[in-house]
Parts: sequence; structure tokens; C-alpha cells
Amino acid sequence: MSIAIKVEKLSKAYQLGEIGTGTISRDLERWFARVRGKEDPFLKIGQTNDRTNKGTSDIVWSLKDIDFEIKQGEAVGVIGRNGAGKSTLLKILSRVTAPTRGRITGKGRIASLLEVGTGFHPELTGKENIYLNGAILGMRKKEIKRKFAEIVEFAGVERYIDTPVKRYSSGMYVRLAFAVAAHLQSEILIVDEVLAVGDAEFQNKCLGKIKDVSEGEGRTVLFVSHNMAAVSRLCTEAILMDKGCLKQIGKPKEIIEVYTSINGNANEVVLPDNPYLQYLSINQVQDELEISCEYSSDITLNIPCLGFVISDSLGNPIFGTNPTYQPPVQKMLPSKKGTIKVRIKQPKLLNGIYGLSVWFGDGKSDFVRLKDVLTFEIINMVLYDKETYAHTSGPVSTIVDWNYNFHL
Repeated sequence: MSIAIKVEKLSKAYQLGEIGTGTISRDLERWFARVRGKEDPFLKIGQTNDRTNKGTSDIVWSLKDIDFEIKQGEAVGVIGRNGAGKSTLLKILSRVTAPTRGRITGKGRIASLLEVGTGFHPELTGKENIYLNGAILGMRKKEIKRKFAEIVEFAGVERYIDTPVKRYSSGMYVRLAFAVAAHLQSEILIVDEVLAVGDAEFQNKCLGKIKDVSEGEGRTVLFVSHNMAAVSRLCTEAILMDKGCLKQIGKPKEIIEVYTSINGNANEVVLPDNPYLQYLSINQVQDELEISCEYSSDITLNIPCLGFVISDSLGNPIFGTNPTYQPPVQKMLPSKKGTIKVRIKQPKLLNGIYGLSVWFGDGKSDFVRLKDVLTFEIINMVLYDKETYAHTSGPVSTIVDWNYNFHL
């Protein structure tokens, strides 16, 4: 099988702050190095792209010494935390921006969908933009015309096809942009997380088309997503990015497991001034969530009781419970301090951001109420078995296990 994309020692550096080096002497030093064919001397002090630390250099390596090969017809998922360098990689592959150093060789025309609006002229109609994009890809007018009806039908924007796209909603924009990128005859299709703008029905439609493009048409696909289920389902290979470096490349299942283990997806809060709860955490491990709290009290609690509610990003409650409603198998004993853990098997949660609210009491009254005390992200949807995911719209049932560790 021939190589569609080959990346060798690819690096991209950005300067933070205002454009320019700040002094004429530094600009001259850079210019003199460039005319001699030498490396920019200030790139030597560049640091990895860790967005959580301020750092000491104003040069950041968004990508650093990336090497990989993608075979023709492969569907490759690119995963990693925000700031890992995924979008920068795709922009360089799409020739939107140039690398600082390194080499890319490819075989075939590239169609990319990186951001809402990429490649469309706002003053042109949807129809005109279809023909413009086809011409940019090197297609003849006859080829574009043959695909035109199929593109419009897939996008579902027939009524607005003769309207300037500047009047489209972001969802309509993405619908048409994806339809153009997927249906015009490019050998390589590059798709960033932009599909998240569309509604759920269209996202599923796009994922199905990506699968057809790769498996049915033998075209190469690069797919950046935080949806681990989609990566697992669609891709034959996966690339894990971390702080601008290529961490690992391999089969999607093993790469997703490495990603989850590295990032942990654990969130915790220490509450030193709280009279009852001192520590609270929530951790995702594959298809389970575990909520843990440490409590202490001056008085003996007859029934140490932790209640919780998990809400979506808009604050809408999804589910919750407490030991008096779902009693633990283990007997609750009176105590002054201890640890309570609740394990939620196969929770009814999709990928996304959620909030955790808790209350703590003695089973009759609440001593502490903490609303949205923690936020957490579901990043690896191993939450449905394949049959359930494929054939039903409802999730599997949630099972809650309680575990108590008492200190009298």
C-alpha cells in the first residue's frame, strides 16, 4: 500500500505576546542568521506548549519533531488535550500555515474542513462556493456539476443554495462545507472538531460519510475529535499528541487507553475550611465513575450520608442519589470521620463537560450543600456495549455501589 502522507521532523514555533522580537538588535540577529542559512537563534530557547504554566521564554513549540507515515486509504484519528498541537498539525498538512522546520510529502489532492468558514467566500452563494472549492481542488466544471445535486442533498440546504453564505447560520455553513469536502474528489480528507457545531443528526450523518469515504472509496482521512467513541468506530489508526509532541501511534483502542491513563480525567477539591467535608474527588475509569469524599465531625453521625447530583454544562440535573434512597450492602455505622466512595457503573453520560453537586448529612438533615463544586469531562465513551449503542437510543442502566471506611 502506497504512502499518502509522510511527515519528517515537523516542528512549528510561535512567538507569544506582541509580534516582533522587541529590539532592533534581535531582529538584525535573526535576519543575519537567515541569510547565512542558519537556524533562528531565538528558537533555541523555545519551550514546549504547556498552556498551564507561564514559562520563561516567549517562543513556544506548538509542534516539536513530529514523525509519522499514513498509508493510502487509512482513517487516522488524532487525539489529545486542548493545546496538544492537533489543529496546528492539520493546518500545516492543509498548507494553511507553513512549518518552522521539517518536511511533509503527500500524494493526492487535499480537502480540509478546519474551522467554520474555511475556504468559503462570504459574498458568494452556496452554489458559487461549491464550484469555487472544486476549482481550487483542480476539478473540472463537468466533474463538479456531476456531484452538485449529491452535495446539496447531503447538506440539506437546497432552499438557500442561491443565497450568499454570509447569511447562513453556523450549522448551515458546516453542513455545506462538509458536504463539499467529502463529495468532491480529493484523495485526502482532513476534518477538525468543527463537526461539533452541527446537530446530532448531521454529526451521525457525517461520521457515516467519513466511514464510507475511507472504507468504500479508499480515500485517506485524518480526523481530529474529542469523541473517543467516534475515533474508535471510524479509525484504523490513532495518533496521540501531548504538548506538541507525538506521544504514540497505534490502534485506536490502545491509544485511547493510553490517553485516558495519562490525562487521568480525575478532578478533586480540598476543602480545609469546611466543618464536615475535607476532600472530594470524581474520577472516570473506562465505563465507571467514582466519587470519593473524606469527612470528619465533632459529633458522632448516626448515618454518614453523601448525596450527589450530576448536571450537564447548562446546569440541568441528569441523575443523582444518596445512601438512604439506594442503601449500600455494607452496613452504615455511627462515626465521627471516614471515607465514603460511590462507584457508578455505566453512567448515562455522553462525552462532554459536567458538574458535580454534593450534600452531606446524617440521613435526616443536610449539614453541607455544595453546588457545582467540581466540573469534570467525559472523554472516553466506553459507556455502551456495541449492540446497545448501535440499536437503541437509550443508555444501559446505572448501578451504584457504596463503600464506607469508618474511623470512630
